[in-house]
Amino acid sequence: MKRTEELIEKNKKYLWNPFTQMKQYLEDSPIVIERGEGIKLIDVEGNEYYDGVSSIWLNVHGHNVKELNEAIQTQLSKIAHSTLLGMASVPALELAEKLVEITPNGLNKVFYSDCGATAVEIAIKMAFQYWQNQGIKEKTRFVTMKNAYHGDTVGAMGVGAIPLFHEIYSPLLFESFKVPYPYPYRFNGTSEECAQTCLHNLEQLLKERHHEIAALIVEPLVQGAAGMIMMPDGFLKQVSNLCKQYNILLIADEVAVGFGRTGKMFACDHEAVTPDILTAGKGLTGGYLPLAVTVTTDEIYNAFYADYEELKALFHGHSYCGNQLGCAVALENIKLFEQRNLVNKVEKTSKYVETLLNKFNALRFVGDIRQLGLMVGIELVKDKATKEPFSFNEKIGLRVTKRVRKLGMIIRPLGNTIVFMPPLASTEADLKEMIGILYEAIQNVTEQHR
Repeated sequence: MKRTEELIEKNKKYLWNPFTQMKQYLEDSPIVIERGEGIKLIDVEGNEYYDGVSSIWLNVHGHNVKELNEAIQTQLSKIAHSTLLGMASVPALELAEKLVEITPNGLNKVFYSDCGATAVEIAIKMAFQYWQNQGIKEKTRFVTMKNAYHGDTVGAMGVGAIPLFHEIYSPLLFESFKVPYPYPYRFNGTSEECAQTCLHNLEQLLKERHHEIAALIVEPLVQGAAGMIMMPDGFLKQVSNLCKQYNILLIADEVAVGFGRTGKMFACDHEAVTPDILTAGKGLTGGYLPLAVTVTTDEIYNAFYADYEELKALFHGHSYCGNQLGCAVALENIKLFEQRNLVNKVEKTSKYVETLLNKFNALRFVGDIRQLGLMVGIELVKDKATKEPFSFNEKIGLRVTKRVRKLGMIIRPLGNTIVFMPPLASTEADLKEMIGILYEAIQNVTEQHR
């Protein structure tokens, strides 16, 4: 206990946690994680917690995985890092080849970065400069979707549209066109009517402004940070068709939904969509090291392929782009995906999760349950009949989260939506126990609210 208190004191003195209101956090007796085993996190006092959000959506096979540990150790015995600026490395080349093999057909060139937000920054710069390099100077604008989240760097926030996260920074950001993302639960009509209304709004914008639009960026199938909002079937394919029709590049941000999370290796695979640019991260290294990619077509790559003096190169590159340790563990991660047939496993276990979630519908304050693969959002509402939301001041999501922690699991809410995104390797027994904790916590907290 003394060690915990000493570490929390260091937290107070020295550490500013991300996406965290520090006053609330430090008042709530923070936990300090020391190690991980399988799908559990273990704090400095030895208490174990299920990792119910995969350490923010990125853990795949669990923690302290022998094969992943050894991949890093083997690479470390050779070299930890050398630059990709003007040269290459063995694991960066081998991983690029593998990524081209597993991403949607037609994506043939890989650009490395270190996190999802920078992968999006690169996609934005690629899309913008693609048109400029061809002399089409007027195509400079971007289309995004309301409640979109694409990262926290300034360029990524420029195509973000969650007021809580982005409004305060609006003077710093470029202005993008914003169209609705289908949210059937909050739409007055059927899911199909919701989709058609959103597509109509998008097409009207593209008809009027396509000549100045460089690209549309979208979170395929699931808007994660907005509260696990899920597209109706076929919507992504129709968005892709509209982009082709109006000569606009499509950027698919698969940072959260890629690498098996939805029951396919990439969310675009559900509807056989090949975007012009795809971003990925999080699960790329199995949750081990910061690495992300921006993958694109030969057509876009060739628009930058020119004589030196033409100055058409993509002027982007971070110090740790394509880090060898990250690439080595990513290669082993993908190897484990294949050896363990993990994507098919997720497809099956997600059906089991669906059956376990059915009982949540009977809870008085559960308004909507949204699930795709091992991505789950449970929206809590004050009134089930009217769908009236809880007020921000009621902190319903935070209260459920605190109760979940007492019961032995770590999750993080998105406002009034409780998020459950366990490691992909979770067994049915693990999932049953975790969802049981979730049910008990929601029931305990919401019943007290009566």
